[in-house]
Amino acid sequence: MAPRESHNEKLSAWTEFSAYPIQGRSPKPRTNGLTMVIDKGLGLNETEDLLALAGDYIDLVKISFGSSALYPPHVLRKKLDLIRAHGVDACPGGTLLEVALFQGILDRFLGWAADAGFTWLEVSDGTIEMGDDVRADCLRKAVGAGFKVVSEVGKKDAHHRLSPEETHRQMARDLAAGSFKVIVEARESGKGIGIFAADGSVKQDELELIVAGVSDPKVILWEAPLKNQQEALILRFGPDVNLGNIQTNEVIALESLRVGLRGDTFKTCLPKKEGKG
Repeated sequence: MAPRESHNEKLSAWTEFSAYPIQGRSPKPRTNGLTMVIDKGLGLNETEDLLALAGDYIDLVKISFGSSALYPPHVLRKKLDLIRAHGVDACPGGTLLEVALFQGILDRFLGWAADAGFTWLEVSDGTIEMGDDVRADCLRKAVGAGFKVVSEVGKKDAHHRLSPEETHRQMARDLAAGSFKVIVEARESGKGIGIFAADGSVKQDELELIVAGVSDPKVILWEAPLKNQQEALILRFGPDVNLGNIQTNEVIALESLRVGLRGDTFKTCLPKKEGKG
């Protein structure tokens, strides 16, 4: 059979005649169910393609690590203008703020970030040591400079682990100092750090210990770069769980998991089979 001619027809959106299997996904602009993408060096054309395809499903683009310091200034500004034009926020990686603090130029960094067009900032101490007072001061200064701020709890060194009690105390302090969400560190690998084992599997006991120490799990943004991690967190917290360090080519795949358009989560919508007697 010859394919039906359709180039002159308007293609309907799926949701005009059907519903996603999993309901409850918040539309943008949203405060929960955030997807934070890690951008390790997309060019302007690649950024435009990503946003045209998946901009509705991205809340925050993080220009990874300290890499935004390497961009030609006019390219960085164009890129951030493009991101904001699609209703998406952008922040530099927390490592860049750590470098600025280490070099004693935090105030100049805040001005530079605003001039470049960043709208969010990440405050972390994944590499450097940062006292409680200094960390709180960074958060308050960033909020005072007009940024929406997320903080990150945890070290990039897998051998330097925070206890659940330390994690809870840090989260509470950060939220009190103005942090919008608190990121649980997992790096871009998602292996052997935070709530993830060396093979990337979720350490369920550690996850539950962290959740037990917060009044609302929605304040947490879980770094979860691997598909099995995303699936586990969606099944645990629902489609509006906050997820970060998502690869740029995995945004659509993640959104499919959130709304049940992928077998791993669609199966939860199916009637349960009765056990054999």
